[in-house]
Amino acid sequence: MRKILIATTTRADWGLLSPVARALRDRTGCSVRVMATNMHLDAHRGHTLDAVIADGFNPVIAPMSVNFSTPAQTAAAMGECLASAAEAIEKESPDLIVLLGDRFETLAIASAAALMRVPIVHLHGGELTEGAFDDSFRHAITKLAALHLTSTEPYRRRIIQLGEAPERVFNVGAIGVAPRPALSRSELEESLGWRFGESALLVTLHPETLGEISAARLAEETFSALSGFPGSKILITFPNNDPGADDIICAIKEFAAANPARVKVVPSLGAARYFSALRCVRAVVGNSSSGIIEVPSAGIPTVNIGKRQARRIAAESVINCPAERGEIAEAIRRALSMDCSGVSNPYERPDTLERIVSLIAETPLELLRRPKSFHDL
Repeated sequence: MRKILIATTTRADWGLLSPVARALRDRTGCSVRVMATNMHLDAHRGHTLDAVIADGFNPVIAPMSVNFSTPAQTAAAMGECLASAAEAIEKESPDLIVLLGDRFETLAIASAAALMRVPIVHLHGGELTEGAFDDSFRHAITKLAALHLTSTEPYRRRIIQLGEAPERVFNVGAIGVAPRPALSRSELEESLGWRFGESALLVTLHPETLGEISAARLAEETFSALSGFPGSKILITFPNNDPGADDIICAIKEFAAANPARVKVVPSLGAARYFSALRCVRAVVGNSSSGIIEVPSAGIPTVNIGKRQARRIAAESVINCPAERGEIAEAIRRALSMDCSGVSNPYERPDTLERIVSLIAETPLELLRRPKSFHDL
């Protein structure tokens, strides 16, 4: 029995990891446990831990502070996560641990696993997001991981460039693009207590943790631009709890209070409602990675604001614009007039879930446990 520990730290990564966890659980010879931390412990951003439990998992909790707003507080929370993750890993004694993405707490979990000699399977390595400190964390996790499952071929090549052996690196596509059950428009509207209308927008905005623009200014420019579209109803979700997120949340609440007839704020939609909402809106606005990776497969455009996602591979339906209200407004106008039904998504493959599950379940443990050598080009 292969004991697999899947770590989740945010609403977003569980939305992606959930089908992987469920498929592995149903596979003969695999035992799956879920470790939850960070945003799952923050009720102010939605009860996202409920989604893990609803999927049939009883997660082990890795406690850490979720109330941080400065770099020093964030670093302290990261240390708490490393310590509690080590305790959870020791208790669960997994054969391997599955991590997705690039957040600071994910690096803490990876560090604990590496020290305890538990092989790491890392999804979504090799990517670039030069406007966020997550970019460095992602590459650091790559150097700690034993098996790499990338979302595009260029990202696979970049991981090899980072010194990882080719036989450990596989391009599987992005798991968020895989087909999944969706709510009907009427079911979603009933769940939200809100109607989309004909030209709705979905907005998710995060701080630029390495950008020159403050979170407060980023939010001001974005919501000033959105004020120029009184005919569009707007569904807004909260940011992740990066430093500066509270400033964005304050701006969201002010914008919603000023526009109660057309704005709906939901701290966390969850995967089912989020992917269902993509069928009900005309465009996605903000700077979330989902706007670049998953949204193009929904056949709608993305307005990608600022530098947070700088240099990430993107489909033709993604409109990049500076974090300036006039530029944002022009990008939204362009998005509302676009037909993206024929756009090809570089992150989409037909067999992504099957490939991920088979590689996690079947890659020999003796290979994963073997010390790595730096692969020189």
